[in-house]
Amino acid sequence: MIAKRPKASSPDALRRMKATRRRDTAAEMAIRSALHTRGLRFRVDRSILPGVRRRADIVFVTAKVAVFVDGCFWHCCPIHQTYPKANMKWWTAKLQANRQRDADTNRQIREAGWFVARIWEHESPGDAITRIVKLVQLRQRRFAAR
Repeated sequence: MIAKRPKASSPDALRRMKATRRRDTAAEMAIRSALHTRGLRFRVDRSILPGVRRRADIVFVTAKVAVFVDGCFWHCCPIHQTYPKANMKWWTAKLQANRQRDADTNRQIREAGWFVARIWEHESPGDAITRIVKLVQLRQRRFAAR
């Protein structure tokens, strides 16, 4: 369990944290817009598993694909991972807990028969769209063949 959240190290840090969105981030909106333009329809910010308080950013229900658009800081991107210098011990524990929760979420959703796609916020929207579209089409064909 993570200790109580420490106070912000500066007014700027507090402002940045308050401005950080949980959903509808710029990366998420760009991906959703491009998917919609390509004719794909999906649900937004939706729970996949009953009783589990974890929500996918983009959900293709019939294809059983859950897409998470992960922020590089919050989910410890292997390319852009950083830890704040102030309150480093707390932040290290917090960010590692986020990674563990992501892995557990992936496991639970996969065990329920879904496919999980993780997109980093730094990824090109075009590359992400190509990956998602191929995945959704493949899964739709798979379910249609049953």
